[in-house]
Amino acid sequence: MKKLFLLPLIIIIISANIYASDTTVVKTWTPKAVVGLNVNQIAFTNWSQGGENSIAWTIFSSLGLDYFQAPWKLKNSLKVAYGRTKLGDADFSTNDNEIYLESVLSYNIGWAVDPYFSNTVRTSVTSGFDYKVTPAMKIADFFDPGYVTQSLGFTYDRSGTITTRLGIAIQETFTRKFTQYSDDPDTPEIEKIKIETGIESVTELKHPFADNMLFESKLRLFSRFDSLDVWDVRWDNTITAKINDYFHVNLNVLLIHEISQSLKTQLKQALQLGISYTLL
Repeated sequence: MKKLFLLPLIIIIISANIYASDTTVVKTWTPKAVVGLNVNQIAFTNWSQGGENSIAWTIFSSLGLDYFQAPWKLKNSLKVAYGRTKLGDADFSTNDNEIYLESVLSYNIGWAVDPYFSNTVRTSVTSGFDYKVTPAMKIADFFDPGYVTQSLGFTYDRSGTITTRLGIAIQETFTRKFTQYSDDPDTPEIEKIKIETGIESVTELKHPFADNMLFESKLRLFSRFDSLDVWDVRWDNTITAKINDYFHVNLNVLLIHEISQSLKTQLKQALQLGISYTLL
């Protein structure tokens, strides 16, 4: 498991060592680091029309380290988000809880599309709970479940606005306690690791549609070879309106359809005022 986490870092180190050995090569590493805090809050004092105090906050970071030296291109991204909500006298509950790490290595062969290899890791930052039951029931934890996907195929990355890739993929699901995400009910044993092969498609769009507004969308599809009529869907959409260098308003809509998690389509929507700071 730890080796899978280290794979993107190993790729970066190997690439750096290869090009560092030749002093004639111009190194083109591009780092990116943005951290921020999104908050929404309401408070009442002697309010005759009713209502409850509430506060919700989310800490997020978006980190990247890209490398380009023709014909190679290496793109690394890490997104981490964790947030809590408190309504009235109730205890705090988790409203955001995710780590998303992705590395894509491609090689320009002069075609409209380039061959690529990618590695993606998805998991929770910490414990996750189902708040629909009382008391709240713990249903997830860090890397329980954890999803790791490797894909090999072809990518289109020319326009700067849209990037898409399609490849053959291997997806591993790791669990410790919450084996409902990995166990095969048709076998007597309880499996804590599930390995699936299939097809993965990932499409990203970044479109600035006004001087201070940006629309970002990322659609991931995955289907297993033994059930090509069933697709996992993750569609993450964000509109960000920049007020100034530090303040912004963002609307995020995240749709997930993955029957190993829930038979119903999951939808999360958040409208927040945010404070962000660009480190790099």
